[in-house]
Amino acid sequence: MKLWEKGIGTDKKIDHFTVGNDREWDLHLAKFDVMASKAHAKMLGEIGLLTSVEVQQLLKELDAIALAIENGSFTIEDSFEDMHSKIEFILTEKLGDTGKKIHTARSRNDQVLVAMHLYLKTELGEIKILTHSLFEVLMHLAEAHKDSLLPGYTHLQIAMPSSFGLWFSAYAESLVDDLYFLEAAHKVADQNPLGSAAGYGSSFPIDRSYTTKELGFETMKYNVVAAQMGRGKTEKAVAFAVSSIAATLSKLAMDLCLYLSQNFNFVSFPDTLTTGSSIMPHKKNPDVFELVRAKCNLLQGVPNQLGLITNNLPSGYHRDLQLTKELIVPAIEEMKACLEIMAFSLKQIKINASILDDPKYDYLFSVDTLNELVLGGMPFRDAYKKMGKEIESGTFNPKRNIAHTHEGSLGNLCLPEIREKMRQVMAT
Repeated sequence: MKLWEKGIGTDKKIDHFTVGNDREWDLHLAKFDVMASKAHAKMLGEIGLLTSVEVQQLLKELDAIALAIENGSFTIEDSFEDMHSKIEFILTEKLGDTGKKIHTARSRNDQVLVAMHLYLKTELGEIKILTHSLFEVLMHLAEAHKDSLLPGYTHLQIAMPSSFGLWFSAYAESLVDDLYFLEAAHKVADQNPLGSAAGYGSSFPIDRSYTTKELGFETMKYNVVAAQMGRGKTEKAVAFAVSSIAATLSKLAMDLCLYLSQNFNFVSFPDTLTTGSSIMPHKKNPDVFELVRAKCNLLQGVPNQLGLITNNLPSGYHRDLQLTKELIVPAIEEMKACLEIMAFSLKQIKINASILDDPKYDYLFSVDTLNELVLGGMPFRDAYKKMGKEIESGTFNPKRNIAHTHEGSLGNLCLPEIREKMRQVMAT
């Protein structure tokens, strides 16, 4: 069944090519299409295009479809083009002519738009919660290990003292920045496009303010052409937010892969979180973090992929936009999986508290030793040269009892302040 059929069949090759994997992705959106259909039916009743009896009949059957979606029994068979045609078929089968009236004053274009907006709003909320959960794990670890020193590197060369507290809380605060992008994406998605129909509005006297309130949108996308132009743009806004979180997770995963290696030996995990080799019995491979790194690197390419689909499209609807589903839906699923597995794994991390006992890390303290000379009255450039000569001659004696006190340093992590930033972003 196709909503646009006029009694002329479509070649099977054309049908297969144009539908593609749309049915699969529509299963993620179907419950939101039902939500929008319920709001639309109520609105049609409010403006007199449906009777109160018809509205109640439609709502009852739509609730039954929603239940089938929730328990996994709802399917979109090959005989149906998409979720819209399957849902309308069920309504027509159950209610006859009343079921046929559900499509009054709307198009598949604004149907999928509103379902996508509702889906993205929901998924952004879930990603926000998962990001906050990872934040809490990192902050707990930062507090627990705030006094355990860790080598800091620049250019992958030994640089200055850091700490596990500084390292863990760095990623925690980075997640706050990522949630700023997430909130911006949510604001873009939180606009009701329903009522824009095929992209040019409707001659029916619809009440778009009613459906905006009914569906819980903050506002509507007022201009109907702008609403249609939001297809792809909204997905790209979400993809940018996802790619920001992905960049943070990818970097953290890379750190973990390095720190787990025998050459670093900064951290370890239980054997149950690592994998082995088919021929090397000693191996404990960080496959989880390697896959997080790879998956998150791929996620950072999704905004560009969406841009390549939409960049040269004129205003109005184009079938190209169908392909945005198969980019954004799996990207969201991958993002949630990576956040979950990272939080799960980090809860079991073990740190090496005696890393700096190795004399190769003595040079970490050169800057602190130099700074002590400056605090004693020696000009910085003279102290720098003195320190350089001592290092070159092998007479350098590091000052290990370091004291970093400024905000955000390893001696003053500002964990309450970082928590407050997260509290504020979670409250929005």
